[in-house]
Amino acid sequence: MKDWISLFTDGAIVAIDVMAVAIIVVGTLEMFVTCVRSAFSPSPTGRELRDGYLRYARWLMAGLTFQLANDIIVSARAPSWDDIGRLAAIALIRTFLNFFLERDIRETQAIGEDAPAAGADGRQRR
Repeated sequence: MKDWISLFTDGAIVAIDVMAVAIIVVGTLEMFVTCVRSAFSPSPTGRELRDGYLRYARWLMAGLTFQLANDIIVSARAPSWDDIGRLAAIALIRTFLNFFLERDIRETQAIGEDAPAAGADGRQRR
């Protein structure tokens, strides 16, 4: 029975690691495209880049969540102080990232609500 659990957890650890890396890579590629597009934009407003950073933070938070799940499995199987320390570090990073992401989302929404409505041509409506 113990061998089956070990076999299952080994497979789960590899699968979750692959998922975490894929999530972070996809988010990073999306952010790279956003940065390049923003750099060559004819009328940079900063809004696209700011929204891109928020999306990127969500990708990173998702990747860290998968890594946290992975480290929980590793720590539950054979906990060492190194495993517990890594688990604590990832949990702390994820907590801070989540806190600042939520704050940035609220600030961005407040800025969007306070900004005057603009037409399709970018001019403010009166």
